[in-house]
Amino acid sequence: MRLILVGPPGAGKGTQAVHLASHFSIPHISTGDIFRLNIKGETKLGLHAKSFMDAGNLVPDSVTNDMVADRLTHDDAKSGFLLDGYPRNIGQADFLKAVLTKANTPLDAVLEFKLENAEIIKRLAGRRACRGCGATSHVVFEAPKVAGVCDSCGGELYQRPDDAEAVIANRLAVYADQTEPIISYYKSAGLLKTISAVGEVSDIAARAIAALK
Repeated sequence: MRLILVGPPGAGKGTQAVHLASHFSIPHISTGDIFRLNIKGETKLGLHAKSFMDAGNLVPDSVTNDMVADRLTHDDAKSGFLLDGYPRNIGQADFLKAVLTKANTPLDAVLEFKLENAEIIKRLAGRRACRGCGATSHVVFEAPKVAGVCDSCGGELYQRPDDAEAVIANRLAVYADQTEPIISYYKSAGLLKTISAVGEVSDIAARAIAALK
């Protein structure tokens, strides 16, 4: 199974990626992990990426593309893979298509997790973190015994800046702007499968597996 996951922040892609990778016995490959491994390992690509990051600049697509292409040559990806966070634009999608075509290993599917913005904001804006131990909770789904107080250490719970509603709304706007073309790209290629990301983790996982049969 060669699979790409797409979906807005807060849709639970990371959680579902773990389930799907285990079910299909394929590696879960995220761009974040690739960057961290290359930078930590001080590979040529990692050092190149770090030079942009240290200067406060975005890492060019060419570097990201090369990192992904290199990762797909590893032994564990020969029988399949799950890509999470890549491609993010049409240029990256074209590059990936060329790499897979050359290797004669075409994509099997692109799975889109669909969730309304109001539900995403509810999920993300309700998250809280402890200033003391770093434990996380949620005002609705995982409420602490005492409001504003960490169950683990009694520390103060706070909302991280990234979880503020205005920030989330901006992230969703950026996601829509970047990802709509990707969704259309794979839909026209006959690869897109869309499922609802509402419900229990196990239910969504079952829905995803059924969609990929």
